[in-house]
Amino acid sequence: MTANLMQRQLTRRQILGMAALQTAAALGFTRIGLQSAQAVEPTLVEQAPAIVIGSGYGASVAALRLGQAGIRTLVLEMGRLWNTPGTDGKIFCSTTAPDERSMWFRTRTEAPLATFLWLDVVNRDIGSSPGVLDRVHFDHMSVYVGRGVGGGSLVNGGMAVTPLRSYFAEQFPTVDTDEMYSTYFPRARSMLGVNTVDPAWFESTEWYRFARVSRKHAEKAGLRTTFVPNVYDFGYMQREAAGTATKSALAGEVIYGNNQGKRSLDKTYLAAALGTGNVTVHTLERVREISRAADGTYVLTADRIDTTGKVVETRQYGCTYLFLGGGSVGTTELLVRARETGTLPDLDASVGTGWGTNGNVMLGRANHLWDTVGANQSTMPVMGIDDWANTANPVFAEIAPLPTGLEHWVSLYLAITKNPERATFTYSGGSLKLGWSAAQSAVSVSMAKKLFDRINAANSTIYRYDLFGSSNKIFADDFTYHPLGGCVLGKATDGYGRVKGYRKLYVTDGSLVPGSIGVNPFVTITALAERTMARVLAEDTAP
Repeated sequence: MTANLMQRQLTRRQILGMAALQTAAALGFTRIGLQSAQAVEPTLVEQAPAIVIGSGYGASVAALRLGQAGIRTLVLEMGRLWNTPGTDGKIFCSTTAPDERSMWFRTRTEAPLATFLWLDVVNRDIGSSPGVLDRVHFDHMSVYVGRGVGGGSLVNGGMAVTPLRSYFAEQFPTVDTDEMYSTYFPRARSMLGVNTVDPAWFESTEWYRFARVSRKHAEKAGLRTTFVPNVYDFGYMQREAAGTATKSALAGEVIYGNNQGKRSLDKTYLAAALGTGNVTVHTLERVREISRAADGTYVLTADRIDTTGKVVETRQYGCTYLFLGGGSVGTTELLVRARETGTLPDLDASVGTGWGTNGNVMLGRANHLWDTVGANQSTMPVMGIDDWANTANPVFAEIAPLPTGLEHWVSLYLAITKNPERATFTYSGGSLKLGWSAAQSAVSVSMAKKLFDRINAANSTIYRYDLFGSSNKIFADDFTYHPLGGCVLGKATDGYGRVKGYRKLYVTDGSLVPGSIGVNPFVTITALAERTMARVLAEDTAP
């Protein structure tokens, strides 16, 4: 099949899949497929050749490639389908006006910034519901995850960065780097809809003044900046700025979802998967147990919840091929629990190890009064400070927006550091525990501080002390947007994500990445999943 023919077929499938999503939303279904309009509920015990847990990046790749191969596949997603407008006519709420759509069963939002001018004006009281963003808390670290059909693609900033080739090779010494960079990274970028901002428009628009100011300050310190690609449609963004399209990135929408412009997975991989006619998505179903039947097939126990969070039904599913795509925390929890409770006792001892934060640290700097960052700011980052080649202190720092609608003179950053610290998940008392310490976070803080001390010294500026709570905290080191590891490729699995100890059990998500990739990780996760699926379909599913 030629590339052009494949692309035309995917486009047709995406259209069919999008229609299925819209039909399911309109009718309030939690079962989504080309046959969604049929008023048929699944049985309590449902069999399928393949089941995919989760609907984030790796899971969506698995679903599409299984569907294309003609394999009937169920996708089990614990979040909801985000395709139904609220009372304001919008599917998602904005960052500055959060409501019950914002957080996963919370009564108050938990945004990365806790305060502004030490005032508790960032977070809001909300009604409890299955919102789109969750903050999973552990001792000394919390993890942001997306909840819904599309997973993290619904709530991230869309920065679609391919890692430095030499660092990828360092992290994955047994993976064919040439193959990744010639085949699987390009395939992932194409399917995700990666594009770049028009440099001329970037230089002239008010919406990226904040990034240009941070670039100027970095360059004064002798640091290099670079444009980074994104999955947000920059052609659409330019129409937003011109007033000819409904604003989304230019209307403060990002961490609680984008109503326009963003190529999230429900518009790319998942839409194409549904369009094959072989994939069905179940929403609001959380898998809590995996076991194995006597014939070697897998048995899943899943709780179906309603919009209050109440468990309304418990179902069992059976499958021959099981693909885990619940994310670093979700997949690791399922496997650690299965090993420790004895339902999958032959899992390798390395399951639960090798977890890291991708070195995430957030911070803000206070600019001079003449260095205005602009009241109008796009929520999609397009530039980073790239000091990764500094072997003594490698850091890549996203130049992040802080869209408040007011001039605030704040430059905000999410630093990605080369933190070698790793942690282990354990299962105790019925819950997952993470052995991450404050001292491990301090390693990232030290690295970020060395970089930004240089910038402050070169520009006679200081840090902001008012953004992360009332204790004058400068560096937010207690959360991560980039959870990685827990089922590391080549350790808990073979070199293609096949889980050690069990046949036809696979991992396709960020738990394969050993704690750090040096950039925003979703393109890497997607490319690794493409590599896994190519090998699995060629070797494991043949008649």
